[in-house]
Amino acid sequence: QVQLVESGGGLVQAMGSLRLSCAASGGTFGNYAMGWFRQAPGKEREFVAVITRSGRDTDYAGSVKGRFTISRDNAKNTVYLQMDSLKPEDTAVYYCAAGNTPYKIIYSYAYDYWGPGTQVTVSS
Repeated sequence: QVQLVESGGGLVQAMGSLRLSCAASGGTFGNYAMGWFRQAPGKEREFVAVITRSGRDTDYAGSVKGRFTISRDNAKNTVYLQMDSLKPEDTAVYYCAAGNTPYKIIYSYAYDYWGPGTQVTVSS
């Protein structure tokens, strides 16, 4: 059983930056692809970014490509999401997720474990 806890959310002005962290415990972190998803009020949860087990491959939603960067430190059992040039439409609860797969999975149903989420609010 893997436990995930996100941190780093908060209130930021448009064009600002935030770095989210997700700390994992209870499993072998390097066995899991790690993803970030987000859910805005009244909307479905959507894929944001994914990184493979080794960290060599990543993928991003089109809406965040070029602004967000996902990375991981397997020695610290932590995955990060650096968010730059934030926009009001990035406002959402951000979730990290772990999937026991070698692939870059972008579908939420393919992930095995989820964190409780952290709120990101971008003001205009």
